[in-house]
Amino acid sequence: MITLSQYAQQIPPFHVMALLARAQQLAEQGHDVIHLEVGEPDFATPPAVLKAVDEAVSHGRTGYTPAGGLPALRQAIADDYRRRFDAEVDPARVVVTPGASGALQLALAALINPGDGVLLCDPGYPCNRQFVKLVGGKPQSVVLRAEQHFVLDQQQLLDAWQPDTRLAMVASPDNPTGNMLAPERLADMARAVRARDGMLLVDEIYQGLCYERPAGSVLAHTDEVLVINSFSKYFCMTGWRLGWLVAPPSLVPALERIAQNLFLAPSTPAQYGALAALEEETLLVLEQRHQLLAARRHCLLNGLARLGLPVVSRAEGAFYLYVDVSAWTDDSFAFCADLLEKAKLAVTPGLDFGEGHQPQRYIRLAYTCDEQRLEQALGRLKQYLESL
Repeated sequence: MITLSQYAQQIPPFHVMALLARAQQLAEQGHDVIHLEVGEPDFATPPAVLKAVDEAVSHGRTGYTPAGGLPALRQAIADDYRRRFDAEVDPARVVVTPGASGALQLALAALINPGDGVLLCDPGYPCNRQFVKLVGGKPQSVVLRAEQHFVLDQQQLLDAWQPDTRLAMVASPDNPTGNMLAPERLADMARAVRARDGMLLVDEIYQGLCYERPAGSVLAHTDEVLVINSFSKYFCMTGWRLGWLVAPPSLVPALERIAQNLFLAPSTPAQYGALAALEEETLLVLEQRHQLLAARRHCLLNGLARLGLPVVSRAEGAFYLYVDVSAWTDDSFAFCADLLEKAKLAVTPGLDFGEGHQPQRYIRLAYTCDEQRLEQALGRLKQYLESL
């Protein structure tokens, strides 16, 4: 018998995966299941990206690139920061990675020693805890409060700082709440954390998917911060697995050495596609899709209000709503399972996003299907609630 490592033994599955497996079974049986649990856009990869990849492959541009990515792509990412976010970023500070997950692994491997603490928001993206544990770090929860709409403030971050804390991770917009923090506030947090000899890492992978205020970046206000981003969400390239990390110059040589050893290089065809993703023609297509998501958000927010289901976050970005169902259940996972069986509607339970914020009260809905399907979903949800 093969003995698993302690890491492998303790790593939990996503709770939603059990629901997704059941949803697939129901679909195979002929049921029409509406999916509001999927955390990826339903839009196809933009045509210009596909064309660029085809051209790169047909011309034989499929070998390894430098570990930090194609120089042209690093420059294009830096140019995009200047053009869209008024941030001056030296392309030498940009490290292209296999997805934002690869960027996070590099950052943690460069900064965290075994036993070092890393502050993580609860609720928050569940994989972050496992990335921290992978390098021997200690996840340290910052439990956010529903009465503050699960929005992090600087004092709360500093109050959670411990003697062994080395890094704090925040996201804007975030998953699962869609909350945003102003870039200026993030820059203040970065400076406060540096004063404690730590670093702030900001996850901006939903950058561009903003509805109540313009998209921005903390990099427009400070260089003393780590920023991860991805071509997955806004650029609709989830399966291409390409992201990047922007770091202070002193960290880049170490990041590139680690990348050489862990990844060798990011996907070459995906990088050529990403060059096309940053061109004006593609950005116009992506902005049209952004407006469609804005309309879906409006549809779902209004529909939930009619049903008396409170959205507990500000939901200013990404494509998620975090909803309080405690008036109907004290176990949101059981609620999700029952909703799937009886209404053929798949949503994500709060337990996937942390244990400290009373997750049994909440579910996450993703508006990653068209408005007609969202209206159908709201109708099914209404009938289900009336049956309780």
